[in-house]
Amino acid sequence: MPPLLYAILAAALLSGTSLLAILLRVSPLTAPTQALPAFFASVFLTVATVGTLLLFVLWKCVPVHAWSEGKILGVSVRQGLFLAVAVILVLIFYLLAMLTWWIGLLIFLVFLLIELALDR
Repeated sequence: MPPLLYAILAAALLSGTSLLAILLRVSPLTAPTQALPAFFASVFLTVATVGTLLLFVLWKCVPVHAWSEGKILGVSVRQGLFLAVAVILVLIFYLLAMLTWWIGLLIFLVFLLIELALDR
């Protein structure tokens, strides 16, 4: 396993722990000035790192391409970041009371289309 994968695994554990600490200790809705930016940052890091790890495992188990392990990790990092940005946008739309099911679907569809365009 490359050392970058170990770093992503450590970041996933730390960001997941920080998300749990923020959710259990400080409510982002009662103290929004301090907790809301910390909540969004920890959600972004948690979704990005866990998504990267899950996508890495998925691409290793489903060999669609004949890519090296480094190329698979790079693609997984990019896809994990796209997934995290999409989740943050959905949460922002939800907090602003502007989220409907089709807006959430469109947000994820835009990032899927961007990923498909970058894959070519």
